[in-house]
Amino acid sequence: MRVYEKVRAYIDEKGYKQVNIAQKAGIPKATFNAILNGKRTLYADDLRAICLALNVSPELFIEVPKNSEL
Repeated sequence: MRVYEKVRAYIDEKGYKQVNIAQKAGIPKATFNAILNGKRTLYADDLRAICLALNVSPELFIEVPKNSEL
C-alpha cells in the first residue's frame, strides 16, 4: 500500500473529514484531495503537515527499517 493510501485509509477509519485535515495542514482542499487520490505527489513537507494535523508520527504511514535491517 502506498503512503497516500495509508493516509487516506487512516483518515477514513477515524471518521475525520478531509476538509478539516486539509485546513489544519494548510493544504488547499483540491490539492489535498488530489494527494489522497494519487493524482499529485505526496511530498515530505505535505506528509509532515498532514501528520501534524492528525497528531501522529510519519512512521505510522512509512515503514522504517530497524538498524539490523539496514
